[in-house]
Amino acid sequence: MRPLRKYILMVAALFLIVSLTAACSDDDPVLSDNETTVPPKDEGNNDNSTDPETPTPPNGGEDDNEGNNGNEEDNTMNKNITITVAGKSFAATLADNEAARAFAAKLPMTIQMSELNGNEKYHYLNSSLPVDSYRPGTIHTGDLMLYGSDCIVLFYKTFSSSYSYTRLGQITNPEGLAETLGSGNVSVRFEMQ
Repeated sequence: MRPLRKYILMVAALFLIVSLTAACSDDDPVLSDNETTVPPKDEGNNDNSTDPETPTPPNGGEDDNEGNNGNEEDNTMNKNITITVAGKSFAATLADNEAARAFAAKLPMTIQMSELNGNEKYHYLNSSLPVDSYRPGTIHTGDLMLYGSDCIVLFYKTFSSSYSYTRLGQITNPEGLAETLGSGNVSVRFEMQ
């Protein structure tokens, strides 16, 4: 019995040492009072339809040239696009994130979008876009989203959703969008204004 008791004590001591050293690891981030442990969303996603717990930066969501290594061109992207369906055009504004910039670089583009669920049109691209997905909770009419890394989705009805998307943009005035898109597959043109 004595060797078993000694073995159990050694295992317990080893477990205690491992637990204590892991809890004090230098790899753990030190958070200031205004930070959370949830990774921040791309600040370009501040469109009043995202998580209300994410603070809006004082400059209104602009990234203040962070990460552009002095290249002004990265942050002065034209964010206005036109989405044309069956001869009717809708003005839209792109989000300020890497996915939207990569999408804009592919424009102009005309794609065949397929119908899904009576509330969206979708199209799979031949290549992936950067992903910064989050769960919006509510999808709004006119939302332009990226599902996964290569599926462009244009929503034409407002509804609740538990799916995660990367925001690409939003149609400024989506009135008449559902009627224009119709109930079947449709050709949609995206181009810079």
